[in-house]
Amino acid sequence: MSSTPVTWFEIGSDRPEEVERFYADLFGWTFEEQGVANGGSYRVTTAGGEQGIGGAIRATDGDSPNYAIFYAEVADVAETCRRAEAAGGKLLVPPRSAPSGLTFAHLLDPSGNHLGVFTPPPAAA
Repeated sequence: MSSTPVTWFEIGSDRPEEVERFYADLFGWTFEEQGVANGGSYRVTTAGGEQGIGGAIRATDGDSPNYAIFYAEVADVAETCRRAEAAGGKLLVPPRSAPSGLTFAHLLDPSGNHLGVFTPPPAAA
């Protein structure tokens, strides 16, 4: 059996215009209205362009609630956090580095959706 790739994400919000501006300001995403889904507008984005997305399961050991999250790769996690707050988001988990050198943070968009940003570890020389 071959593995099935994750190829789509969806962000639900009761304030779609505000959330659309947030992601456009933060990541440069553009959106196109695609009509109505379940009584509300449906705005589609190509977000990550040609790159695919990967994923993982992280054991929380009961230290945090269960969750599902998407991560966007950025050049500077701390600067992205500052821009997110300026665009109406909130910092949930401040920037931190894993032993591998990967740096990440968790944010909330203006309607409370959880997202992550990360910078991969430096390439080995």
